[in-house]
Amino acid sequence: QVQLVESGGGLVQVGGSLRLSCAASGSIFSINVMGWYRQAPGKQRELVALINSGGITNYEDSVKGRFTISRDNAKNTVYLQMNNLKPEETAVYYCRSIGRHNYWGQGTQVTVSS
Repeated sequence: QVQLVESGGGLVQVGGSLRLSCAASGSIFSINVMGWYRQAPGKQRELVALINSGGITNYEDSVKGRFTISRDNAKNTVYLQMNNLKPEETAVYYCRSIGRHNYWGQGTQVTVSS
């Protein structure tokens, strides 16, 4: 199994920045891809960004140029740097590991106030 623990969420004003972290533990050798997703109230969970074991990244169109996903393999941690945040990006942000099995973190709340 893989355990994922997110941190770094909080309250930020429009245009502000936050950096989310996701620390992985357990059977991390089985992880191929790490991702960040978000779920706003009343909406479906959606993909924000992915990064594979080779460092190749993929972003949802609306966050391109503002969000950056990265990983520190030595720390088994994936980050999501979010800049120029918008009110509509208020959501619970979840970390996901994709591999032999898929796992979710518990989520961290991001609130962007106007």
